[in-house]
Amino acid sequence: MVAGPLPVPSGPGKDRLRLWIRLLRASRTIEAELRERLKKEFDTTLPRFDVMAALYRAPEGMLMSDLSRFLLVSNGNVTGIVDRLVSEGLVARARRNGDRRTSMVRLTEEGTKSFATIAAAHEGWIGELLGKVSEEDARRLTGMLTSFRSNWEGRE
Repeated sequence: MVAGPLPVPSGPGKDRLRLWIRLLRASRTIEAELRERLKKEFDTTLPRFDVMAALYRAPEGMLMSDLSRFLLVSNGNVTGIVDRLVSEGLVARARRNGDRRTSMVRLTEEGTKSFATIAAAHEGWIGELLGKVSEEDARRLTGMLTSFRSNWEGRE
């Protein structure tokens, strides 16, 4: 038995489905472009950039478990990235209060300088990629997405 095509939703559900598809497509398109540019210009990856960005926002450092939670990835994913950043001298790792089970990580001075350079380019790329979005539309869409996220996170 061969199943036929899925029915196309109608009404408000269809509009929400279209919104989801457009958000996903826009996100994937921009992310692919950023991955390519990060690799080409800085020989780095988006996950490394994300780890460095999180640590840049926390100059006092972060627990590895908090870093994983913040990035919404597993501890194993973050550990591999942090290990490489430590070996390159971009991140420092220290045991927390002598506890072997918990590590604090932070950007080194070299890591901070490196990230600042990459972040400036990243900001320029975002400006270029979203250049046709007016400031007003950007603020409005940001507000809508922030509201959506707050509502989503607040639901039980």
